[in-house]
Amino acid sequence: MEKMFYLGLMLGMVGGALIVANSYKARSLVKKSQSEIMEKVNEMMDEKLAAQKGSDGEKVERSAKNK
Repeated sequence: MEKMFYLGLMLGMVGGALIVANSYKARSLVKKSQSEIMEKVNEMMDEKLAAQKGSDGEKVERSAKNK
C-alpha cells in the first residue's frame, strides 16, 4: 500500500512539473507563490531574531544587576 502511495506521489509530482514547465500561467503562479512565501519566512525570521536580541539584552542586564 505504501508503494502505491509513493508511486502516486511521484507521478503527481512529475505531472505537476510537466504542467508548470509547459504553461506560462502556471509558471508565473508558482513564481508568485514562492516569492510570497519567501517574504513571509523572512518576516518571521526577522521577528525571531529581534525577540532573541531582546531576550539576550535582558539576560545581560539581569546578570549585571546580580553582581
